[in-house]
Amino acid sequence: MNLPSTIHPALGIDHGDARVGIAATDDFGILAYPVETIDAATQDPVARIGELAERRGCRTLVLGLPFRLDGSEGTAAAKVRAFAARLAQRLPAIPLVFVDETLTTTSAAAKLQQAGRKTRSHKPIIDQAAAVEILNLWMGEMI
Repeated sequence: MNLPSTIHPALGIDHGDARVGIAATDDFGILAYPVETIDAATQDPVARIGELAERRGCRTLVLGLPFRLDGSEGTAAAKVRAFAARLAQRLPAIPLVFVDETLTTTSAAAKLQQAGRKTRSHKPIIDQAAAVEILNLWMGEMI
């Protein structure tokens, strides 16, 4: 079976002011799984993402971009674009792509609830689950 040449290891990033959720694909870019949640108050997310991307040999960074329900960009999108600029400066050789993250956290929460996770136990992993959703959206676009 020949895989498309665009499939490769990637990191998915769900940016938030307090926490940044990280997910990764397998080496073939077929499956996405949660990696970690970076606490922005105690650790520099850009530095940590740089470490993860380099260690995993990632060839793409996939960053969720929050659009309003009317399709426009607001202040949250501006924060993500500023964060993306910092990432691009730290990792200039790794392409960064945006994926519309509208409702990814809602979808991730629903899946966690279906899996039997109580709502109060979502907080530590919801950002990772949203990053998985972001990667799955991107991989769906690649096929």
